[in-house]
Amino acid sequence: MATTRQAHTVWEGNLIEGKGVVSLDSSGIGEYDVSWPSRSEAANGKTSPEELIAAAHSSCFSMALSHGLAGAGTPSTKLETKAEVTFQPGTGITGIHLTVEGTVPGLDEEAFVKAAEDAKANCPVSQALTGTKITLSAKLA
Repeated sequence: MATTRQAHTVWEGNLIEGKGVVSLDSSGIGEYDVSWPSRSEAANGKTSPEELIAAAHSSCFSMALSHGLAGAGTPSTKLETKAEVTFQPGTGITGIHLTVEGTVPGLDEEAFVKAAEDAKANCPVSQALTGTKITLSAKLA
């Protein structure tokens, strides 16, 4: 069954001096301030589209890797994934780097890296972001 999730943003003012609030509507877990300086300089307690993409990508990748490992008969006990989304003002998003460290009993490093590469290629967020260079570092804990 297909699902649809919603978020919305209310923005006031111009790009440089304006500000906005991103609301995560489907979950109802919060509203988060966003501004151009928080996107192009320091976060200063506000989020950015790139941070939200990083959150989506790290969680999707972790789910895909967990599913692939379990399907291969080597379920993980822990996966810790970081996604770093690089934004260059005037250019846009220039890359995403995923870093994952996993605890997977009975699996060697080579097989873990292969499973991680498969998850990177096949998680739905990676597929949605195919226009962006996505790199990966993977290792066992």
